[in-house]
Amino acid sequence: MSDYHPADTNGDGVVSEEEQAMYLELKRKELEDKDAQRDAIRKMAWFALFGLLVYPIGIAITSAFGMDNASQLIADIAPTYFASIAVLVSAFFGADAFKGK
Repeated sequence: MSDYHPADTNGDGVVSEEEQAMYLELKRKELEDKDAQRDAIRKMAWFALFGLLVYPIGIAITSAFGMDNASQLIADIAPTYFASIAVLVSAFFGADAFKGK
């Protein structure tokens, strides 16, 4: 092979079986890493959604059990919680979209 091939690690212009095996293993690991990253993004999105749904329920439960002080404290930090989760998720997805281009 006279053309450059990414599997040709020693630059001799010939892709040996060992170089081809290393190249295929590298590509396989890259695909696994991308798949793991997509899974992590999906899990993070579900975790954030679950937290956003459970947070108001936590306020209602503490209020129902007569823990008015606790429910007020939880309600007081709700805007900060919701904003931080939104920023976290949007920054992660934004960085991922930026990296993809």
